[in-house]
Amino acid sequence: MTDILHETLEKHWGYTSFRPLQEEIIHSVLDGKDTLGLMPTVGGKSITFQVPSMIMEGLCLVVTPLIALMKDQVDNLRARGIKATTVYSGMTADEINKHFDNCIYGDYKFLYISPERLHTELFKKKIPLMNVCMLVVDESHCISQWGYDFRPSYLHIADIRKTLPENTPVLALTATATPGVVDDIQEKLLFRKKNVLKKSFIRENLAYIVRDTENKMDELIHILERVEGTSIVYVRNRKHTQDIAKALQQEGFSAHFFHAGLNRDEKTERQDAWKKGICRIIVSTNAFGMGIDKPDVRSVIHMDMPNSLEEYFQEAGRAGRDEKKAYAIALCASTETSKLKKRMSDEYPDKKFILRIYEAIGNYFQVAVGFGVFKTHDFSLPNFCKVFKFPSTQTHNALKILESAGYIEYIEEPDSSSRLLFLVNRDELYKMEFDKLYDDII
Repeated sequence: MTDILHETLEKHWGYTSFRPLQEEIIHSVLDGKDTLGLMPTVGGKSITFQVPSMIMEGLCLVVTPLIALMKDQVDNLRARGIKATTVYSGMTADEINKHFDNCIYGDYKFLYISPERLHTELFKKKIPLMNVCMLVVDESHCISQWGYDFRPSYLHIADIRKTLPENTPVLALTATATPGVVDDIQEKLLFRKKNVLKKSFIRENLAYIVRDTENKMDELIHILERVEGTSIVYVRNRKHTQDIAKALQQEGFSAHFFHAGLNRDEKTERQDAWKKGICRIIVSTNAFGMGIDKPDVRSVIHMDMPNSLEEYFQEAGRAGRDEKKAYAIALCASTETSKLKKRMSDEYPDKKFILRIYEAIGNYFQVAVGFGVFKTHDFSLPNFCKVFKFPSTQTHNALKILESAGYIEYIEEPDSSSRLLFLVNRDELYKMEFDKLYDDII
C-alpha cells in the first residue's frame, strides 16, 4: 500500500515523499477510521484526502465554508487531469443539478460543497445516489461553539453522515483547536472512536516578533521597507483598512484594502491582484486570508491584536508557507492591554445582558413571547439603545450573537436603495427549487 501511495503522489502531484503526518493520516482513513488531523496551515492538509481518494473507489465529499478554497483546489485538481467539481452559492438550480449528476454518473473523484448546501432538498435527494468513499470536513473547528469561528451550518454534517454507508470514514481537518474543541469536533461529527493525529506546530522558518511602539504607522512603514515581498496587514476596523492602505500608497507601496463589506467582484479582483503579485500588500480585517493559498507571504503584521491566541496563530500562520524565512509581527502600544480587555467585554457580553437585549427587542416591537416568526421590522440601533439605555457596541454584538444562535436575523447598514425582502431565511430558501428565471432574480 505504501508503494501505491508514493506512486500516486508522484504521478499526480510530482512529489517523491510525504510531509510529516500526511502518511499517518492517509493510512488511518484507508483503514476506515474516523480521523481528526491537526496540522498547521503549511502542513499540506489537502494531500491527506486527495491522495487516498485517488486509490479508493468512489467520490470524496469535501465540506468547506470557503468558496475561494473550493475554486482553487478544483482548478488545481482539474489541471492535474482529475475530475473534480464544486457547488456553492450563486449557482443556478440547473448548474447545481448538472454538477450533482456529474458526481453520480460521471466518475468524478471530488465534490467540494459548502455546509449550507447539505440540508437542501436537492442535495438530500442526490447524496444517496453518489458513491461516497470519504467525507472530509475542512476547517472543522467551525463545528464547535468553543472554536473561534463557530458556524451553525456545520452542525448539519452529522445528519448527512447518517445517509452514507456505515463504514464511510470521516476526515476532519483544522489548523487550530484547543483540547475542548478537539473533543467537541469528534462528538459533533459522530466519531465511532476517538482518533486524533497531530503534528508539531513549531515552524522553524517563521519568526514571531512583538514590537512595542507608540507610532504604529511609522513602524509599519519601517518594517515593509526592510522585509521585502508580499505582506498581509491585519486591523480590526473596516475604515482603518482604507486609511492604512491609502497611507501606504502615498508612501509609494503597492497596497489595497479588503473587508467583508466589499461586493463579490471587488473581493475577487483584489484577491487575484494580491495572489498574482500585482498588489504587494493587502490591508484587511480578519475577512481575508482563510483558504487563500499563497505560499510566498513574507510578513503578516498585526496592527491590532485578535481576540484569541488561536485566531492569532491562524492569521500569523499565513506567512511562509513555502517554508522560507518569514515574519509574524505584532505591533503593540502601551494601551494595548486595556484596549483588548475592553474589546473582549464589548464583543462578548455576558449571558444576562444578551437575555436582557432579547427581552427588550420583544418590548421594543411589542411582540409577545412565542410570536414574531417571519415578521420583519425596521430597526434603529441608536434609538433602541437610547430607549433602553444600553451601550451601543455591546448591544450590537449581543444582536450578532443572537443571530448566530438562530434567534433573530439582524441586517446591518440599510441604505436608501430599493430592497427585495425574502420572508424566509437562507436555509429555507436553499430548500426551494426554482426555474431559471426566478433563480436569476434571486
